[in-house]
Amino acid sequence: MDATRTAVIGLGAMGLPMARHLAAAFPVTAYDVSAERRALAVAAGATEAPTPAAAARDAAVVLLAVRDQAQVEAALFGQEGAAAVLRAGAVVVLTSTVGPDAAREAAAGLAARDILFVDAPVSGGPSRAEGDLLIIAGADETALRAAEPVLDRLASTLTVAGPQPGDGQALKAINQLLAGVHIAAAAEAIALARGLGLDPGAVVESLRRGAAGSFMFADRGPRMVAAYGEENVEVRSRLDIFVKDMGIVTGIARDAHVPVPLAAAAHQLYLLGERAGLAAEDDSSVVTLLSPPP
Repeated sequence: MDATRTAVIGLGAMGLPMARHLAAAFPVTAYDVSAERRALAVAAGATEAPTPAAAARDAAVVLLAVRDQAQVEAALFGQEGAAAVLRAGAVVVLTSTVGPDAAREAAAGLAARDILFVDAPVSGGPSRAEGDLLIIAGADETALRAAEPVLDRLASTLTVAGPQPGDGQALKAINQLLAGVHIAAAAEAIALARGLGLDPGAVVESLRRGAAGSFMFADRGPRMVAAYGEENVEVRSRLDIFVKDMGIVTGIARDAHVPVPLAAAAHQLYLLGERAGLAAEDDSSVVTLLSPPP
């Protein structure tokens, strides 16, 4: 079996650029529920498949880039799921943020079929998905070796959080706690600037390089300012992703009996945004809840 033969299941904002980058070096078969997304993968050199099982047949590595635990279970163990056709010794690489328990459940289901598993949530967004991702892995050495060609192709930084499935998800949750709180704090700062009659664009430019700045303030700040303009803001990271991810953060913190008041407050802000109809908008649009457009 060709160790680089890869199936990519899920061709969304992250899955498609990862499939495109992999297809430039490896034989890739891709699946997504959207025929349009499959066609984009084919244009980049992949072969399309009509089901997860068809994509995974003969694959040495299956890369999952789906939305949540329900989609992980469907892609692997549902009707026409990939697990039914994978050979013993193949490896599944889960790049989605789904939480430690979901990763452990998937790993256990695959282990019963002698299929390896790498818990490997990614960070960096679509603009970095073609070889410049931070990948946080939870896996043993055997699984990491099996997935090495794909991980090396996609990551500029690979951090092994621990030897067990779920370890990567735990560290990714901490990453998302910080990211989610920073976005919410940026929104408050820009809303306050507007309330005080300051130019939000000038505020972002002034503060982004100082001690009060952060990556999220520098990245989301200009998009928050643009949310008050006439043009639509490009959707780079949907708001409902942070509804999901901050829900994971607060859930695992509760189970660990660790208080996370800032994360909980940020989660409520994203939930308010979802209720206001912003779920499919860029997460920077959350600023408009705090300081509405004119």
